[in-house]
Amino acid sequence: MAGNNALDFLPRFKHFATHAIHTGQKPEQWSSWAVVPPITLSTIFKQRVPGDEEDYKYTRLDNPSRHVLEKVVSILDGAKYSLAYSSGVAAILNICHLLKTGDTIISVDEVYQGTRQLFDKMKKEFNLEVVYIDCKDLKLLERTIKEHPTTRLVWLESPANPVLTVIDIRACAEVAHRHHGVLVAVDNSFMSPYFQRPLSLGADICMSSATKYINGHSDALMGLVSVNRDDLYERLKFLQTTLGAVPSPFDCYMCNRGLKTLHIRMKLHFHNGLAVAQFLQSHPSVEKVIYPGLPSHPQYEVMKRQCTGVSGMVSFYINGKKGNAIAFLENLKVFTLGFSLGGFESLAEHPYTMTHANLPEEEKKRLGITDTLIRLSVGLEDEEDLLADLDQALKAAFA
Repeated sequence: MAGNNALDFLPRFKHFATHAIHTGQKPEQWSSWAVVPPITLSTIFKQRVPGDEEDYKYTRLDNPSRHVLEKVVSILDGAKYSLAYSSGVAAILNICHLLKTGDTIISVDEVYQGTRQLFDKMKKEFNLEVVYIDCKDLKLLERTIKEHPTTRLVWLESPANPVLTVIDIRACAEVAHRHHGVLVAVDNSFMSPYFQRPLSLGADICMSSATKYINGHSDALMGLVSVNRDDLYERLKFLQTTLGAVPSPFDCYMCNRGLKTLHIRMKLHFHNGLAVAQFLQSHPSVEKVIYPGLPSHPQYEVMKRQCTGVSGMVSFYINGKKGNAIAFLENLKVFTLGFSLGGFESLAEHPYTMTHANLPEEEKKRLGITDTLIRLSVGLEDEEDLLADLDQALKAAFA
């Protein structure tokens, strides 16, 4: 099903799987000639001569396990450099430290709640100006940058969380880069580098919560940042080592392991996500389905221009009221009620009371985060079992 739909999108990135499996991982570089990169747990590395520069000194500064991960991620993101952090939010925090007091962040209004909470905290306590706008409106973006000449960062998510709005990354980057000193950063967590490369679309910074699709097994916490500019890398590398929000060597190993099957997993996420979206679209208990892989999605044409496919993130509005949405979630058997996304298991959540519970009521209403909205992270289970589970839960919700 998804195989035919994939023809509508950009051609896949060449040699992706080969790079994921082999880049930076030649066995000859280790004394054991191990095919799987070893986990280097040591925090201290012997120095040959006092004062000489060695590749490794102290794990906060650099670590062989982290180095391997960062090297392969840079290739997969189409970047010159990549840096790994202890979580996605840690990666966002490091990017924010590129700014100074008085600077302005212009953020897409439909944004991960953790990002919004961090931005709002920095606005309140560190005197950063933060403006949330609809970045689909390019004239509004242009006008907002002009109204805030201290703008130094435009923050995008595409698709956005949780209503899956798609932003034209290239068009936004072109607008932002008309103004000196403005960086464009894109949260790519919902797509992974297999389906979308923001740097190739004009972004300066690509950020991913690798906890999600990149690791893909819901067992490691990780953030990644990729850039092409030497000056940005040097500033971010300094922040990575001085702020110290670095991942453990074991988590780097786990994430690198996850990358080896990313290309296989994302194809099945696409297949299952499309199957679920099409099933829900025809179900009498569903009011509306939002899936960027459906022609009915309002930004479907944008999606086709900037992506090689679509992940397994599906949102929909159930008919009825909040009670029906809750009953649906409580009756799921294959899908698990839970936060997060992008793992091999299928998850369901209620943004109104879960991920976006703290968003002001008027903002929820404006963004379409109603009490009948449900977000699914469609996993890798058998298609027929996923559809049967959704069907029985929808029936139970109105029993």
